[in-house]
This record gives sequence, structure tokens and C-alpha cells, in this order.
Amino acid sequence: MKAARYYGARDVRVESVLDAPVAGPHEVRLEVVRAGICGSDAAEFAAGPKQIPIDRVHPGNGHRGPVILGHEFVGRVASVGSGVEALRVGDRVVPGAGVWCGACEWCAAGRTNLCEKYYTHGLQADGGLAELVTVPALMCRPVPDVVSDDAAAMAQPLAVALHAVGRAAPEAGQVAVLIGVGGVGHFALTALAARRPGTLVVVDLDEERLAGALAAGATHVVNPAVDDPREVVSDLTGGSGAHVVVEASGAAPSPALAVALVRRGGSVVLVGLQKASRELDLHSVVMREVNLVSTLAHVCDVDLPIALELLRDPGLGERAIDRVIPLDAVVDEGLVPLAQGRVAGKVIVRLR
Repeated sequence: MKAARYYGARDVRVESVLDAPVAGPHEVRLEVVRAGICGSDAAEFAAGPKQIPIDRVHPGNGHRGPVILGHEFVGRVASVGSGVEALRVGDRVVPGAGVWCGACEWCAAGRTNLCEKYYTHGLQADGGLAELVTVPALMCRPVPDVVSDDAAAMAQPLAVALHAVGRAAPEAGQVAVLIGVGGVGHFALTALAARRPGTLVVVDLDEERLAGALAAGATHVVNPAVDDPREVVSDLTGGSGAHVVVEASGAAPSPALAVALVRRGGSVVLVGLQKASRELDLHSVVMREVNLVSTLAHVCDVDLPIALELLRDPGLGERAIDRVIPLDAVVDEGLVPLAQGRVAGKVIVRLR
């Protein structure tokens, strides 16, 4: 089969590899239809390996060495293992990508994204940028007929955003701020808008993204190169600040900005990955009893079904996609422009 395989920084090869393994008792083998390229894929391409265990053994599944990328994908079931009852050949499904053990204390508490043996297809195991992939049946969710293949490929990153926003649990009518509306930030905007805030402010340096944010549910947008977000949010809230601030940019100054924008007793959710340690005014955090929350991946049973329901709205998928490309173009038209910041939306790879 043909696949996009990661060997190291700036070294992703679209090549012929062995077909994905035959499905084990509790697995399914999928014919991949579409796959998305994530910001983390671009980061691994530009300056990895970081999460991919090229030169070490991953403790969750023992993988070491090159890996087929792709943790956002949709496919049709080609074969099922002997113990699989919920899925049938021909079903169109989205896998959650992250694998959990089901036995550790985090799994027992329903926090499967924190499983002590957690690993992800497309990062620590072969993923969906291939014609075939074999995954646990337990992580797969059926795709509604009204959801297109392109849109279904975005269910996993939308689930990540839903989990992140859920960590703060904003209520209808409250004031929410989103910093960064590219990549996962676009889906965080969708997740925030679904909570029906009274005011939803988006902060970003890209005017095109800000215009798209207004179309996707933001009530106000701020370009910090033009206006001070602190002044804008203060004016909108009578000086009290936002109930919830989601930091999804990963930009160096953004965590401190998020803390500055939140009100007493409010919540800051850190989604964007920082490249280095950052200083925060923890005195302000403590004295204002701010909830400082982090987030990782998603809980498959909780977040993925909601993501698929939201994607019934055809406009959501259409607004998110920048381009759809063939597998052979995954480096030149996908990973390279993503790493260089030249992509306004989601890159979807067409496998068949």
C-alpha cells in the first residue's frame, strides 16, 4: 500500500509499504478515505522528532522507529476481528486515534486520555495517511450519512477542542475569549459557540482568520497589532474580565495575556503547546482565585460523538478547509506550507 511515513525532521516519504496488519480479535482494518494534517504533524516535520519515538521505545506500545503519520482520518471498514460485534464491513467510521488500556486508574475514572499506556495512531503507531490502517474497534464511531468524508476527517480535532472547552464548562450568556483561531483554535471557536456565550471575543493577528471567526460565531474580534485586547475585553465587561479564556495559539505571550483577560474566579484553559517555559503572574492567579486548567487530547466516548453531531452542519466543514490534496502532495502542499504558516485552514488528504 502507499503511505506517508515519517523518518525524522524534514524527512517524510510517500512510499510503498507493507499493507496494514490483518485485524486482530478486537480490531478493524479500514480503507482510509480522507485524512487531516495536524499542526503537531507539521511541528514533527519541521523540528521533530518530539512525540514520535524514532530513537526510543514508546512505553505504551513498544514502538520504535519510522511511523506512518495521520491521527485525523475517516475510513470504511474492510475487515473486522473475530470479537468485533458493533461494526460491519462497509461501515464508515472515524477512529479517536488515541489508544487506552482500560485497566489503569485513569481509565477507571473515565479519563482515558490520561491512560498510563496511552499512545496515538499517527504518532506512536501507524496512522491514517495510508491506504489501509488497522485500529482498535473500540475507538471507532460511525459517521452519520449526512456528514461528508472531508468533514468527517475533522471529527478528531473537533473532539479535542470540545474536550478543551469542556474543561472550563462555560455557561450560556457568559463572556468567553479565544486567543488564536488557527488549527485547533478554529474548532475551539466552534466548541465555544456551541455553548452559546453572551459575548465571544476572538484574538488573532491574521485579519482573514478574524473575518472567518465573525462568520463562525464570534461577536467581537481583536487584532493585537491594532488594538489592545485588555482594553477591548475591559470595555465589553465593565472592567470585570471574561468568565473563560481559551489560549489556543501557542504563542509565547499568550498565556500571560489569557491570565490578564480573565475575571476573578474565572477560568483559563491552556490548549496551545509552548516551545519553552513561560513566566506567569501567579500572584495575580492566586489573589483572584483564577482556575488555571490544561487539556490533552479528548475522551473518545464523550467528545467524539458530539463532534460528529456538530459536523452535521455542512457549513462547519466548509469553513474549516483550506485545501484537499492527494497523498503524493502531502509534503509539498501540506506539511511544508503548514510548517511555514501559509495555510489558513485545514489541509485534507484524499486517499480514495
